[in-house]
Amino acid sequence: MDAPYFLENAADAANPTASRTVSSVCCYCGTGCGVRVQAQGNRVIAIAGDDSHPSNLGRLCSKGLRLADTVRADAARVLRAQWRPGRGEARTDIALDRALDIAADRLADIIGRHGPDAVGFYLSGQLLTEDYSVFNKLARALVGTNNVDTNSRLCMSSAVAGYKQTLGADAPPACYDDLELADTVFIAGANVAYAHPVLFRRLEAARQARPHMRVIVVDPRRTDTAAAADLHLPILPGTDVALFHAMLHVMVAESSIDRAYIERHTEGFEPLERRIREFTPEAAQAICGVPAADIVQAARWFAQVPATLSLYTMGLNQSSSGTAKNAALIHLHLATGKIGKPGSGPFSLTGQPNAMGGREAGGMATLLPGHRDPGSAADRAEVAALWEVDGIPATPGLPALEMFDAVLDGRIKALWIVATNPAQSLPDQARVRAALEKAELVIVQDAYAGTETLAYADLVLPAATWPEKEGTVTNSERRISRVRAAIAPPGDARPDWRLAAGVATRLARRIAPARAARFDYADESEVFAEHARTTAGRDLDYSALSYAILERDGPQQWPYRRDAQGGVRRLYADGRFATPGGRARFADIGYTPVAEPVCADYPLRLTTGRLRDHWHTMARTALSAALTRHVEQPWMSLHPRDMAAAGLADGALAKVRSRRGQLYIAVRADDSLRAGQAFLPMHWGSAFIAGDGVNALTNPARDPLSRQPELKHCAIAVEHAALPWQAAGWIRGDAALLRQRLAPWLRRFPYAAVLPTALGADGARIALAAAQAPDIDTLEALCAELDLARPQAAYDDPHRGIVRRIALAGTSPAAFLLAGDTRVVDTLEAWADGGPPPASLAQLLMGRTRPVARDRTICVCHGVTDRAIQAGIAAGLDLDGLRHTLRCGTGCGSCGPEVARMVARAHSHEGA
Repeated sequence: MDAPYFLENAADAANPTASRTVSSVCCYCGTGCGVRVQAQGNRVIAIAGDDSHPSNLGRLCSKGLRLADTVRADAARVLRAQWRPGRGEARTDIALDRALDIAADRLADIIGRHGPDAVGFYLSGQLLTEDYSVFNKLARALVGTNNVDTNSRLCMSSAVAGYKQTLGADAPPACYDDLELADTVFIAGANVAYAHPVLFRRLEAARQARPHMRVIVVDPRRTDTAAAADLHLPILPGTDVALFHAMLHVMVAESSIDRAYIERHTEGFEPLERRIREFTPEAAQAICGVPAADIVQAARWFAQVPATLSLYTMGLNQSSSGTAKNAALIHLHLATGKIGKPGSGPFSLTGQPNAMGGREAGGMATLLPGHRDPGSAADRAEVAALWEVDGIPATPGLPALEMFDAVLDGRIKALWIVATNPAQSLPDQARVRAALEKAELVIVQDAYAGTETLAYADLVLPAATWPEKEGTVTNSERRISRVRAAIAPPGDARPDWRLAAGVATRLARRIAPARAARFDYADESEVFAEHARTTAGRDLDYSALSYAILERDGPQQWPYRRDAQGGVRRLYADGRFATPGGRARFADIGYTPVAEPVCADYPLRLTTGRLRDHWHTMARTALSAALTRHVEQPWMSLHPRDMAAAGLADGALAKVRSRRGQLYIAVRADDSLRAGQAFLPMHWGSAFIAGDGVNALTNPARDPLSRQPELKHCAIAVEHAALPWQAAGWIRGDAALLRQRLAPWLRRFPYAAVLPTALGADGARIALAAAQAPDIDTLEALCAELDLARPQAAYDDPHRGIVRRIALAGTSPAAFLLAGDTRVVDTLEAWADGGPPPASLAQLLMGRTRPVARDRTICVCHGVTDRAIQAGIAAGLDLDGLRHTLRCGTGCGSCGPEVARMVARAHSHEGA
């Protein structure tokens, strides 16, 4: 194969145990936080925030602080290439050279038999810009297809379409500094406290420094972000356009728009002005469920201050009317002239670390490099000239969901999936998995061995991951940062762009020999230089930027033009926009109800979202035991009234159905929801729970312009699960490896959950439920799986499905199983977590001991439990006292809102 990948800046060969610190960027959300990675040998030993990085100034969230926990070089990683010659056969490890040859041979064969559009590439916002650039060139210039898309289609494509529709280009005009300069911050469809915690900490500090600042939050739930707001608008899911139109109606009626700005710098306002006349606050109240007076208040706080900043993300984007929602919010800024000014602008927050860089590189079916349009012959010709090829295909490429549809109807035969997990993350999982089963060839290129999609792979390519790669990423404020490797990739893993280039070089010899050398890059800097040239003369122009400048001057915002002294903090300050005429455009958009309304058969509205300490499909965060402490089992939230209507107690198992699928999950009461609504975290896939996961339920309806699916909302029905036999077990050890060992049990029961846990220090938890007790052989097999074949204590009645066993390591549990009677599971977990042992194991196993509740961790950074916080409050500590004494809220700060609620709740009880 190509020359081996060697780590830059590795420890001196003469002193391999020397410690070194490398500056890089966090690999989670699009905030783009700088990190300092301390490594020794080929291990990461510590992570700290980089106080010189302008995006985070040293702050990190709980996930970033725990990155060292997720760096693995064992069976939790994909360490070798794997191949199965035929479906139904087992995959076996093969040499990487052979894997790259197989990929090239099979792709060449499929292209020869069915044409280039029989191949699809599905990429990820977790790739570096260099990875994106090589894959995009491979797809379009060598294979000859525009079928290259990314999971950014699931998170950012409506923001892209909204910016292009109104401002002319996919370019967030604001920057993080505007958080300190805004008089009003308008947050719509974003739980910033969970999804972008570092920015939320910055907003909290700005409010303390500027007490007049107001925060408005639009969200169906009373999230931590909404709870901290001056005004919460608890909108009904999907009705954002009606709300924003009503706010604009108020602004026009009260003459608080900027007519001069509209006339000088925009077009198309008159049709929109006529449309919004029907959206009175009272009319919007009937649609949105938000009081008319609050709509008026929000409009005034937005328009009647010098500077307003809007922050928004998936609540607007993941919708069948996502583009319209984005445009309707941007209209408020254009109508009031609050754009291009300090503290003002519509600011879409990116969900993945390099979704922005992927868009710059053209890594979506609807984009070409440099924000070009694949539908434009002139743009295609420019890219072909830059890549020195004869041409770029004119046939439109297929976005993500359409790509999987095309597999089902036979148009696409081969899928190459890179650094993403569609067998968990795409909606309507039954259809997605059917497509993966039908494809003639599925190549999965990944770093982590636990993802659902790997089960469908014919060929597996082992990828390097953070912190083993070099390159660049672009964050939400258009800031390009260097990602630097701190350690070498384990096994045969290689950076994604090198794997792509290795296949491309081989494929070119088979289908286009003259093009083979065009993928012969010396290193990442050469890939970046080629990519940067594609931006010249474009709205995002950073053709003057290089690795050398980034090394010398640090992270830089685009545009970064040759005649400028540096990057541009805010766009459109001169009132000229990236449209052909230089004017921003109002779009005459109407309100469209949600794609899937509730009905008698499906009476509840389900929304999805993130947990505080987890990310996406948990392939990485589940490797950190500490990150599991705040939420330790899958659950769905329901309003207490809906719980009562379904006859469900807190913690009971429920059967949840949508028009596409079903799952069993525990439910809990949550009065932060409206009656008639439910909330389910997005992270639970079939790697953790029985069935096809959360997205067995969700809706594949998509926006007509952005093609983004409506992952945020669907209609469901909930009923009691009727699974009376239940079991709960735990085993101490490496959580990631134990999860792989226990995973087959997820397919043997209607309800099952296998989760990492931090009991003691590490381990895995299993929970099972069924309509009747399993047979004795199954129970014994489960005991053997948990190393309980010869326990120190047991109380079994297997004919009734009852097994209670404990294995000890010294004086604490090493494993336990409670099957058929789980009453004392909390007591056992408390003991395994370092609590006192029971007075009698026999009494414990017979359920004759007083139940002991295990503490729940509130502060992950410092391991502070709810019991410790409650004791501090009872001792008279206020919020500052708790921070000083227990240190909760002083690490990443993500637990701060919850701790504040606990203090407020205690004080309200005192005053009652």
